[in-house]
Amino acid sequence: MAAPTHPLMQHATAAWLVDNSALTFEQIATFCGLHILEVQAIADDTAATKLAGRDPVRNGELTQDELDRGQASPDHVLKLSRQPEQSRRTTGPRYTPVSKRQDKPDGILWIIKNHAEITDNQISKLIGTTKTTIAAIRDKSHWNYTNLQPRDPVTLGLTSQREMDALVAAAAKKAGIDTSPNMEKLGEDRAALIEQLQAERSAAAHVAEHGEPAVPGTALEQGEALFRRH
Repeated sequence: MAAPTHPLMQHATAAWLVDNSALTFEQIATFCGLHILEVQAIADDTAATKLAGRDPVRNGELTQDELDRGQASPDHVLKLSRQPEQSRRTTGPRYTPVSKRQDKPDGILWIIKNHAEITDNQISKLIGTTKTTIAAIRDKSHWNYTNLQPRDPVTLGLTSQREMDALVAAAAKKAGIDTSPNMEKLGEDRAALIEQLQAERSAAAHVAEHGEPAVPGTALEQGEALFRRH
C-alpha cells in the first residue's frame, strides 16, 4: 500500500494552517490536497461547515522546521513527515492514541445526538469503545456526563471522514432514511460556492491587470461586484 501524501484530516488541517501560520493559500492547498478555492472558503468562513482546526505539527504530520521553511519561502512545497496514525492500521481492533482516548465520550455523544440511526455496535467498531460506555452515555449515567460536549469524532481524530460518511450512509439505508436530497443540496451549495469564488478571484485579477471592469453581463462582472462589496 502506497504511503499517503496528504494529512489524514485535510480540511481540518487546512483550517488550522489558515488560522495559525503565515503559509500562502497555495501552499496549504498543496500540502492538504485541496483546491485553492476550498482553502479560500475556509479562510473567508464561507465553507458549509466550520471545522475545528487540527494541528499537523502536534499530530506528527509536519515538523516545526518544515513549517518554518514554508513560512519563510512562499515557493517551498511542504512535505508530510510521516503517515497519519489511522492510515497505518490494517486489521484488528481500532487503536486510539492515549492522548485521544479522553475524547471518545464526546465523540460518542455527538453521534448519538446527530445520527440516532447508528447502532451501539456500529459506534463501538467505529470509535473503538465498549457498548457499556455507549449505553451509559445514552442513558446519561456516565460518570462524567455533565462535563461531556458533543464533538464530531472526525475533527477529534477518532475516525476518518470517509469511514464516518460510509457508516452514516449504511445506517441510513438500513433504517430506510433517504439522505439523497441533503446530499444533492450540499453538492449544489458547494458548486455555487466554487463558482462564486472563481468569479471573485477572476474579476480581481482582471481589474489588477487591465485597470477596468470585465465585460458587462459576464460572470466576471458579477464576481467583481461581489468583490467590491467586500
